[in-house]
Order: sequence, then C-alpha cells, then structure tokens
Amino acid sequence: MLNLKSFGLLLLLIQLSVALYDSKDEVVELTPSNFDRLVTKGDEVWIVEFFAPWCGHCKSLAPEYKKAAKALKGVVKVGAVDCDQHKELAGQFNIRGFPTIKIFTGKQSTDYQGQRDAKGIAEAGLAAAKKKVKEQLGEKSNGGSSSSGGSDDVVELTESNFNKLVLNSEDVWFVAFIAPWCGHCKNLHPEWDKAATQLKGKVKVGRVDATVEQSLAQKYDIKGFPTIKIFKGGKVEDYEGGRTASSIVETALTYYTENIPTPEVYELISEEAAKKACENKPLCVISVLPNIYDCTATCRNDLLKMLAEQADKFKQKNWGWLWTEGGKQSAVEEALDIGGFGYPAMAAVNIKKMKYSILRGSFSKDGVYEFLRDLSFGRGNTSPVKGAEMPKINTLEPWDGKDGEPILEEDIDLSDVELDDLDPKDEL
Repeated sequence: MLNLKSFGLLLLLIQLSVALYDSKDEVVELTPSNFDRLVTKGDEVWIVEFFAPWCGHCKSLAPEYKKAAKALKGVVKVGAVDCDQHKELAGQFNIRGFPTIKIFTGKQSTDYQGQRDAKGIAEAGLAAAKKKVKEQLGEKSNGGSSSSGGSDDVVELTESNFNKLVLNSEDVWFVAFIAPWCGHCKNLHPEWDKAATQLKGKVKVGRVDATVEQSLAQKYDIKGFPTIKIFKGGKVEDYEGGRTASSIVETALTYYTENIPTPEVYELISEEAAKKACENKPLCVISVLPNIYDCTATCRNDLLKMLAEQADKFKQKNWGWLWTEGGKQSAVEEALDIGGFGYPAMAAVNIKKMKYSILRGSFSKDGVYEFLRDLSFGRGNTSPVKGAEMPKINTLEPWDGKDGEPILEEDIDLSDVELDDLDPKDEL
C-alpha cells in the first residue's frame, strides 16, 4: 500500500511525465496569477498556446512551438496555458479546442490560424510585432502602396482601413488574403501585382496579410491561402478564376463593366455641356438629329433611346456622348463635315488628336453599332478637324421634349381694301 509521501511523489512524476514545457524552454508558463500582468497589461506582443497535456495534437505541436519560441526570443514573447490546471483562463478566452493559439497585443487578441509549425508561428509573431511598431510610429496604412514588396498599385489592407476603403466603397475590389510563408501566395505575388497595374483606374486590387490581420481572416472565413474575394457595394463573393494576371484581369473587367453607370447623352446646347460630356474623354460621339418638324417628339425620343443603348454597350470605353438638332450647331457640322447627306448623322471626334470619323452607314441600331464597334477596335477612316480646333458652340435653350409648335398662316384683313381699286391685271 502506498503511503501519502509515496503517493505524492507518484503524482508529481505523473504530472512531470505529461508536462509539455519546462523551465529549459523559452515558453513562459502562464497562470491566472501572472497572465494579466505579463500579457494583457504588458507592452510586448505575446503568442499564447492554450493546451491540454493529454491532447495528441498539442504533443505534436510542442517541439515546433519550442522552436518558434527560441527563434522569437527577445522579439516576441511566447507562452502557454495548461487548461487542465487553469480552466478559468480557458473559459475567459472561450477556448473550445486544443491546441488554440492566440496572438495578444495588450488586451487585443486574435486567433492564429496559420500553419502549425515553427516557421508559420514565428512569422505571424514577427508580423504582429511589425504592425505594432508601425502603429507606434504613426504609420498606419492609409491606402497607399503595399508594404509586402509588391506593386504600388496593390493596396495594403488592414483592419483599420478595410471598412473605409473596401466595404464602404462603390468600387469593385479584388482582395487576396495571403500568408508570407505560403508557397502558392509567393507564386501569385507577381501575377497579382501585374493585374493590379493593368486594372489601375478600373478595379481596385488589395492584399491582406492574414497572419497579421487575423480578425479579417476570421470574418471572411479564410481557410487556406491564397484566398481571393471580390467585394462590390458591401457584398462579397469568392473568386474562382485562374491565378494568372490575364485571368484575373479578364474576370475583373467583367465586374468593372457591370459597375459602370451608363453615360448620359447630353444635348449640345453650350460650351459647358460639351465639356461636361467630352472633356478628357478618348472619343466624343456627336449625333445630329432631324429638325423637330421632320421628326416628331416620339421619333426623336426613339433615336435618343437608341443612342443611350449604344452608350451603355460601349460604356467601358469611357466615351462622351452629345446630340443636337440639325442646323442648330452649324459650325460643328461644318468642322466635322456631317449633315451634308441629311439627318440623322453621326461623327466620333478624338479631341486630343483633332481627328474625326463619320458614320457612312445607316443611322440605325445595327448601323451605329457596327460603326462604334470598328472605332473600339481602332478601325475606321479618319480626317482632320477643319481648322485643327473645335468650332464655336452656340448657346441654346434645351429641347422641351415636345413636338414643334404648329406654323399658322397669317390672316389678311381685307376690310379696308376697295375691290374697285384693284388692277384688272392682278386678277390673273
């Protein structure tokens, strides 16, 4: 029979046999008596493992965790909580499985969801320390270039700027969630940078270091790396296309086209209207419609509807659109040589180069589409604008949307005319 002394010694031996860490390791034993003082009220970044001595996964992790702690010595603190002994800490941090690793910066903590090896844990610790240093220097990300050594066109996204830049934006965002240690992420890196440059001004491209911004990774249920998400108007969906720059760009442009509002077809009634429609546009499409007496309000509205449909089809080209009534802007017609064959007519002007192309086919849905499609591919005959400058634009009242007022013949009052005074010759 064991006496109390022998039983106590046996219990101690059992505890030592299942302990995962000891004083020789760089892993600090954390307990309820020192946790707040060292971790939540301390100035250091901490990586903390919540484990159970009997847990097989915890035992497998232990040598990698010790290696990470040794590598991070003097830079990031590494600790462990035995949840069998300290159930109150497990409950305080909502620990539901073992091992659970959390990264603490003061009272703020995030779950570590990276690789369960020394390299992954160490890199996550370094990234958290780097983030803290940047914040202390007042260098929070402001939506500028990425800090990951990539293209300036890739925006570094963090918890502090994600909502403002992405969720609250009307822009389309392609966002890659990556981990620095991930081989597939490294392969994606140059393709992502190249795509961002090609999409500049059309689709926003961002990158999230999920080992640092673990709260974002948790929020968007990131299970592996790299994971690409598409954000549009506060909604999110998975990207399932290829990982080459060309595939990314092709997919992104479809979202960009859907997101572009249909350009307005402005009536050319002033210099201001011309600038509003066409300033800084690669092409300005000008249509000259028939006089309201030759084409009723219904007729004109049908033509304007057709032009609006064409503007929508080619909206990704960022062209400007104008229309006027035949004869109202004669200087424009003369400079672009349109109207000579009757109305309606159309010309597309490159204001920067002072060159234009004329619609030679029919002013119909198909005819206009073919003309504009050729222009979109850089085809079509061009001529220099007469005088090498845009003509003077008259200031006019806008069309009121109605048919033309009827022209009444003037009544002649014959009451004062003496019929006898008329020359007989006038009767013929």
